Amino acid sequence: MFEVAVIEDPAAAEASLDPVRCRLLAELARPASAATLAAKMGMPRQKVNYHLKALERHGLIELVEERRKGNTVERVMAATAASYVISPVALAAVAPDPARSPDRLSPRWLLAVASRLVRDVGELVTGAAKARRKTATFAIDGQVRFASADDSAAFADDLADALAALVRAYHDETAGTGRDHRVIVAVHPWAGDRPEETETIDTRVVDTETREL
Repeated sequence: MFEVAVIEDPAAAEASLDPVRCRLLAELARPASAATLAAKMGMPRQKVNYHLKALERHGLIELVEERRKGNTVERVMAATAASYVISPVALAAVAPDPARSPDRLSPRWLLAVASRLVRDVGELVTGAAKARRKTATFAIDGQVRFASADDSAAFADDLADALAALVRAYHDETAGTGRDHRVIVAVHPWAGDRPEETETIDTRVVDTETREL
């Protein structure tokens, strides 16, 4: 089971958004049969089976084992990932495009950039999984409290200068065998953790492993 899977197919996205199927995906973080799920969710087994077949058809769940019970065979299913992210690829015709709203101080531009990030990294994750390879990435997630709007603006300027200096130091236009990387840095007001989220910490992500800085 993957920690996170990216949904790019519109039909799979539609299937995952159905309330019953979404709950089934959550329940199938641990393998279970239709009979077990029906009893837990208070639904007819036939209806549960109907939804399970739809999820399996779109690759969101998979068969773990088959158990014979009397004259029947019980299929034990499990989700293919612990959690799922729907890529903007699933809504390609209306996916956000940073080029359409180039105001870099706009939260809508930030959303467009974040959507592109989900799309690009999702494609990397999907491709790496098919090739059975790891993808090296790096991310920092942190929190800072500014005393004033002036401090916030000064921080943004200093951050931009530091990033520009790093790009000048390491960018090599002549590196024919090099690989281009996209760099995204975002600063936005923090709305607070959701109850299920842990305290925000700085993290470094390399080869899909998370390590504390």
